[in-house]
Amino acid sequence: MTTPATPTTAPTAFGTTTTGAGAAVSRLRNGELRAMVAKVLADSAGAALTPRAIARTLNRSSGAVGNACKVLAARGEAELTSTTPLTYRATTTTVSAAAPTITPTPARTGTPRPRPSKTPPAPSAPAPTGSAVVTGPVKRPNGMDYHPRLVSGTTLPDVTALRRLRDAGVSALLYGPPGTGKTSVVEAAFPDCITVQGDGDTVVADLVGDYTKTPDGEFVFVHGPLVRAMREGVPLFIDDATLIPPTVLAVVYPAMDGRRQIVIKANGGEVVDAAPGFYVIAGHNPGVHGAVLTDALASRFSVQVQVSSDYELADQLGVDRKAVRVARNLATRQERGEVGWAPQLRELLAFNKIAAVLGTDAAAANLVGIAPEEDRATVAAVVRDAFGRTVTPLALGARITPKP
Repeated sequence: MTTPATPTTAPTAFGTTTTGAGAAVSRLRNGELRAMVAKVLADSAGAALTPRAIARTLNRSSGAVGNACKVLAARGEAELTSTTPLTYRATTTTVSAAAPTITPTPARTGTPRPRPSKTPPAPSAPAPTGSAVVTGPVKRPNGMDYHPRLVSGTTLPDVTALRRLRDAGVSALLYGPPGTGKTSVVEAAFPDCITVQGDGDTVVADLVGDYTKTPDGEFVFVHGPLVRAMREGVPLFIDDATLIPPTVLAVVYPAMDGRRQIVIKANGGEVVDAAPGFYVIAGHNPGVHGAVLTDALASRFSVQVQVSSDYELADQLGVDRKAVRVARNLATRQERGEVGWAPQLRELLAFNKIAAVLGTDAAAANLVGIAPEEDRATVAAVVRDAFGRTVTPLALGARITPKP
């Protein structure tokens, strides 16, 4: 099994870096690379060059060269000529910023790097057992408590299971109706996670980043959530991942497999390597229109966990027992295919809040109102049986006439 390729540029000790097969390159002084880039542009007789082409000439990182080009352009010592592809050329002041000479870096030697395998490498040691088993509620970033549940077939709480899957590098997909707690368990397990909310309009730039105009009129590349998570070594949670077009979501795949690396074409071919701790977890709502779990996506998530509402927890949290009874009844009917909707934990917690503000009758009426139209008659009948009275969806009535 092929081991992951060594990144093109990787920090090493004592002020040097290694390139390619391991040739040592002296670290440049502040501004030295910018001067070298300026010389390449100045020597090119006005030709438009990509950062990658300049990087090949200098045997330097394309990302570092791209940053140097941006600084030169900001100073008027180079000109941005195109954004697709990203190209720069010299201006009349480029020569003054150029280095008098360029000392070439050592040539790359040794055998070529093997192509990275799409199959994750076999661990050289047993996967770490990870975090200790949680024994009580876990605080989410918003300060609310999450009450862990056991993962079926194991003796592990869901929070601990997810943390250990991250330790082992096994990506997980959580699936179930909206409002069942998929986001809650992810935030409880990984309070430092970066979240992407997927939808049908999500594009590659929403994941990797895009150019934005600064107040000074300059265009700079702002990295997206995928790049930030990779560099910071934190989990990336892709919520509603199956709503994202498959061709867009494919940008994440190289970061998930043995390569753990992506190439940002829009930023001059910038190479981004994942830091230790980077992990991808996703959410899928099977019943939502447009949500499609493709074979390519499913194959990236070795663990797929169904998430359903915990009605016992709703009881423990003080949700009105009649509302919980309605939810249980409709959930049973949903399993039999009689209805397509049942209140989940999110709707039950909202029931309590609405009842506290508008009263129990209004909260019960709202349960009917939020049901899909095709299920509304059945939901109304179940609510009537549980609460002992007929309710109709909330609606505005007659205009209030001021008293004389």
